[in-house]
Amino acid sequence: MQIIIIGSGVAGVSFAEKYRALSSDDEITLVTREHDGYYSRPLLSRGFSKTDIEQAIILKPFDKLRENNIDVLCGVEVTAINRVNKVIAISGSCQEKELSYDKLILAPGSSAFIPPPFKPYNKLFYCMNSLVDLKALRKFRQDFLTQSQRPEWAIIGGGLIGCELASDLATAGDKITLFHATPRLMERQLTSEDSALLLKVLQDSGVQVLLNQTVKNFVKEENKVCVRTELTKEFDGIIVTCGFKPRTELAELAGLDTGHGIKVNQYFQTSDESIYALGDVAELPNGKLYAFVLPIRHQALWLAEFLTGHKQNSWLPPVFTTKAKVHGFEALHPYNV
Repeated sequence: MQIIIIGSGVAGVSFAEKYRALSSDDEITLVTREHDGYYSRPLLSRGFSKTDIEQAIILKPFDKLRENNIDVLCGVEVTAINRVNKVIAISGSCQEKELSYDKLILAPGSSAFIPPPFKPYNKLFYCMNSLVDLKALRKFRQDFLTQSQRPEWAIIGGGLIGCELASDLATAGDKITLFHATPRLMERQLTSEDSALLLKVLQDSGVQVLLNQTVKNFVKEENKVCVRTELTKEFDGIIVTCGFKPRTELAELAGLDTGHGIKVNQYFQTSDESIYALGDVAELPNGKLYAFVLPIRHQALWLAEFLTGHKQNSWLPPVFTTKAKVHGFEALHPYNV
């Protein structure tokens, strides 16, 4: 049987390794746009206070997967899924061609969500969603450090990633202003008491936090970029951290059922019986997407066991918690997940 996996995050790699451990005969091909290997996305937000991050973040080079008889095609984009002929079209370092599958596993993860009013200005700001993004930010920052300067940053969005980035950049010595649209930080995950505690921790670290802020647009002025709210403030760099959007475009083009993510049953099967979805993109029948490392890994291991005949009952989410990686912050209450 030919198994194709799209995506090299925790879902795709965990599934591939577990499936190979349970089946030595089936062909497994993992297709990814990444070049650097399998890396820890949660560590991206520690990318400035940790000096060896570009090495430490790599959990496993792709060659290690190849040694385990998992074929990895890196630097590749999947451009189409032909459900009738059971092939995917790819382009990239291996040139354009088609790959046949018996089972297709969609694990492309999420892209950074860009609010529609911001899209015309996308060349004026950075996002933080991949190792490529982190490398670009580190290179930009290094140009200032080389001149014995520190960049001044605006971070747009006070959710989990925005707060983690603000904390890490402040810890690394940069000047940060955090803009957030609502009256309190991380309102989806934290109680109001913990939001207030987080605010104090960030402020004590030197972060200027501006709540109830509606960012209208961005303006380039010489070597600075301005953030326009009711007032206009200028910065060296801007990072937009307004959440993530599941990568459903490929599934939509293939005619699969989608909602917030790719709709699956309790066995992660999509509306096509030969195609499954895992991780950030998998929308379960209860309407939930489990976009956290522990349940995503749990999904991947379960599906590998199910497809090799080692599991029969439907998947149930494990008990799990999450935690903000903000220097000096410990929540007093459980997070909402």
